[in-house]
Amino acid sequence: MDCLQTITRHKGSLCGQFFLFTIWLSSFQDVVGLLTLVEYSHVSSTTELANPPNTDLFEPIEISPAVFPHLPSPTESFPPMYPSFPATYEPVLTGKCPVNFSAISSILNKTASDCSLPLASLVGNVICCPQFSSLLHIFQGYYSTNSDKLVLQDGMANDCFSDIISILASRGANSTIPTICSVKSSNLTGGSCPIKDVSTFERIVNTSKLLEACSTVDPLKECCRPVCRPAIMDAAVQISVSHSVMSDNKNSLGETSHVDALNDCKGVVSSWLSRKLSADAANTTFRILSACKVNKVCPLNFSQPTDVIKACRNIAAPSPSCCSSLNTYIAGIQKQMLITNRQAIMCATMFGSMLQKGGVMTNIYELCDVDLKDFSLQAYGQQGLIFDSCSLFI
Repeated sequence: MDCLQTITRHKGSLCGQFFLFTIWLSSFQDVVGLLTLVEYSHVSSTTELANPPNTDLFEPIEISPAVFPHLPSPTESFPPMYPSFPATYEPVLTGKCPVNFSAISSILNKTASDCSLPLASLVGNVICCPQFSSLLHIFQGYYSTNSDKLVLQDGMANDCFSDIISILASRGANSTIPTICSVKSSNLTGGSCPIKDVSTFERIVNTSKLLEACSTVDPLKECCRPVCRPAIMDAAVQISVSHSVMSDNKNSLGETSHVDALNDCKGVVSSWLSRKLSADAANTTFRILSACKVNKVCPLNFSQPTDVIKACRNIAAPSPSCCSSLNTYIAGIQKQMLITNRQAIMCATMFGSMLQKGGVMTNIYELCDVDLKDFSLQAYGQQGLIFDSCSLFI
């Protein structure tokens, strides 16, 4: 108090000067602290972005293009992690197929994708061939919309089949699809089926029942409690025997030719369905039917496992020689194609039966840690859940 009273009377005294200096120093420290915070939070150049923070207090980090890795120029080739696809081009067509292919362009694109050049031979049984077969049915159905015929004549079938393969190849598909899938232009002709026109077909077959059964197909129920497949078979049987009934010559068809006629007539039935359903709906139906069919058999070719039988016949505990022989054999069959998990069950069962017939009574799958995935599509990826679809509805 004495100092304050003195200041009021003597502004120039030493005590007053000291008091003013203390106030000024306090203000100066506040200003310096504020400038320091501003300086730390300010980013002045890209060079500072690349330097690590020099304090323990981190503000949100801003990323500058200056610290991004250099990407290759457009003229440089991409690293292997980037997928490559065959170049597309305009196909050269025969000009003799009276079909507007642009109307079924989406199905053509899907088929080209499912039968792409590098993968067609590996996924032919599972993906490519079912889709290609579906495309041919849909093509027949679209062709028949402007005609009374459900199939094509031989000459036109050759030209249209050639155009289909050319279009698929121009969109990146494997040009050897006919060989991979064992399909010929004659698949478009109806073969030996006696009924090939729309009017006769609709007079013989209960088309409303057929359409009801196949317009919407459940992907699980159809494989264990089928609805569409029996309807197609019934229709095929009706039109396959109609020739004998109408000509009063029931013995004109031999047993073998009748089987061929029945299979050809199933294709005619599929052509009629494609005529009535949209392309996408027909494709979904045919793919589901194909999936049910391919999952019933093992598509792999097993050579006689002589070395495996010799190494594993009399073992009761894990054996290096037995397991090595078994793994080598399985690695060989894996290279044939990619298969589904349902097919893998069939393949594992078939191979096990071959081993038992050769005298291998021990469960060498368990001893050598061989799992179902070693036969399946997911052998080199994530293991999937395997279950019997029919058990869902029991």
